[in-house]
Amino acid sequence: MTAQRVLVTAGTGTVGQHVVRELRDDVEVRVGTRRPQSVREAGDSDSDSDEHVVEFDFARPETWGAALDGVDATFLVRPPGVEQRQVTAFVDAASRVRVDHVVYLSTLGADKNVLIPHHRIESHIQQSAVRSTFLRASFFTQNLHEVHGQDVVEHDEIFVPAGSGETSFVDARDVAAVAAVVLTDDRHDKQAYDLTGPEALRYDEVAAVFTDVLDRQITYADPSIPAFVRRMLSRDLPLSYVLLMVGIYSTARFGFAGRVTDDVERLLGRPPRTVRDYVEDYRDRFEPARTPAAAHSPER
Repeated sequence: MTAQRVLVTAGTGTVGQHVVRELRDDVEVRVGTRRPQSVREAGDSDSDSDEHVVEFDFARPETWGAALDGVDATFLVRPPGVEQRQVTAFVDAASRVRVDHVVYLSTLGADKNVLIPHHRIESHIQQSAVRSTFLRASFFTQNLHEVHGQDVVEHDEIFVPAGSGETSFVDARDVAAVAAVVLTDDRHDKQAYDLTGPEALRYDEVAAVFTDVLDRQITYADPSIPAFVRRMLSRDLPLSYVLLMVGIYSTARFGFAGRVTDDVERLLGRPPRTVRDYVEDYRDRFEPARTPAAAHSPER
């Protein structure tokens, strides 16, 4: 059955916001968020009426019923800090109300790594009554501004403890485009797709792309893990989140994050975006704020 009404969990997040944009012309989209009122007050252009933005919180099951009411499919995201049991309980709830299809945003290698929550969530979904598709994504290029943009702006550096390992960065917009394809085409049941960009880069190579596009020198700091943890904690990030990032960058450091696939191109009929494409599109996020004096300096 082709979906007519889709719930996008984490609908204002890194990938979810783009899934909403990709779907809105084809199906009725329900944007799930913990703070719907803030989305409405911000005048979110992706929601043409309040009823399309719904309160949804994995930690509050009382929000699930209204969010799932009449839904055919859901784009399922496990945000940082959400427990595995909360996600699997939601899958069970979706199954009970006869949601037909769950598209789960997983991570590259989840099928083999039994230690991570994504592996166990995938297994639970497979055992449920819903049809399922897994999108196993590599590291999002958008993390370079959402998580690490401050380092580029303030220090002209990329500050991650990834050593000399490569990463097959994937653009969140491409992941969202794939999600829209599999949510609106019933031929993807029981499929899993490994989503990467077109190439794997070391972080010094990423810094070189930044340097070229931004026209100023950006370096790769390659900090030690303790130095990385200290800086992140100084920004009041939760220790659990910082340790999660350490784990992610350790996969690159030890050579496990560089695999490149053609799944994005096969599903979209076009090549995936490159890191250069991303930096060019988001370059304003990396520009230092100009001082009033600099902004209004007289012509010479």
